[in-house]
Amino acid sequence: MKTFIVSEYEVNLKNYEDIMNINEVTFHGCTGCWSCWWRTPGRCAFKDLEQYYTNYINADTVVYFLDTKTGFVSSKVKKLFDRMIPLFLPYSNFHTGESMHHPRYEKYPSIKIYYKDTDILDNEKTVLEEYLHRTFYQFHSKDISVLPLSEFKEEQL
Repeated sequence: MKTFIVSEYEVNLKNYEDIMNINEVTFHGCTGCWSCWWRTPGRCAFKDLEQYYTNYINADTVVYFLDTKTGFVSSKVKKLFDRMIPLFLPYSNFHTGESMHHPRYEKYPSIKIYYKDTDILDNEKTVLEEYLHRTFYQFHSKDISVLPLSEFKEEQL
């Protein structure tokens, strides 16, 4: 089982080599050019996240360790999520009663998210957790877990 770890801070996990610290990676924000759908399907015009896309789509599980800024994800994480659009087709469906892009791939990874829960209010936790669940539901992940970092245990990975 392949696990890909994406973190906003240094994580010391003994059994994992495939770790991306997003603060050590420089990448552009999505410009809405739609190149990933029309000119180079599945490939962003910017080549700065190609390894991330490959690792993400080939993983069985992707684990995110997120910091929280003013009760929400950081701008860098939001930018990363915005840049995931090449992983989906430009066509929409309404099978679930809401608009969703068609998946480009047959399978998408399970998602585990651990967020720093210090200095965050209960209502902010609720908004954050709902946002993260909805985001990865829209990203066609079937198994989504969002937990405060205080509940993290490495053996759960």
